[in-house]
Parts: sequence; C-alpha cells; structure tokens
Amino acid sequence: MKKFEAHIDVMPLKALLDPQGKAVMQGLHNLKFKNVQNVRIGKHIYIELEAKNKKEAETQVEEMCKQMLINPVVEYFQFSIKEIE
Repeated sequence: MKKFEAHIDVMPLKALLDPQGKAVMQGLHNLKFKNVQNVRIGKHIYIELEAKNKKEAETQVEEMCKQMLINPVVEYFQFSIKEIE
C-alpha cells in the first residue's frame, strides 16, 4: 500500500447565496477594500489515506465526499491527491 494526501475544497454552489461570504465582503468594504467584488466561504479538508495506487485513492476520496463530506444540495467539491512517503 502507498500513502497519499488529499486536499479537498468544498464550496457553496455558485447558484446559491452565500450569507457568510456576503458578510465578509461587507466587512472588507467597511475596511475600505472597495475593490472586492465577490467572496465565497467554503472549507478545506486534508486527509491522509492508504491505497494501492493513485486511481484507487481518487475513487476513495470521491466516495468520501459524496457520502459524508459534502451536502450535494448546496455544495460542490474538487480535490487533488499526491503520493507521500
């Protein structure tokens, strides 16, 4: 088995309002950062896992995301995986 690390970014769907992002954007405008156009707040997840190969690790991470880590009604995800020692 090989060790891999996965970096997963979970973000609200673009079609949905992001109240937290809107609040941060307003705060930045209040601090005179008027050039900020849009803020979206999400989460970053780091996972170490073992798998036979990168393809298997990718499949596992995708299943983790779909089954537990995201709410597909309001969120989407993207991830990267690399082998580690």
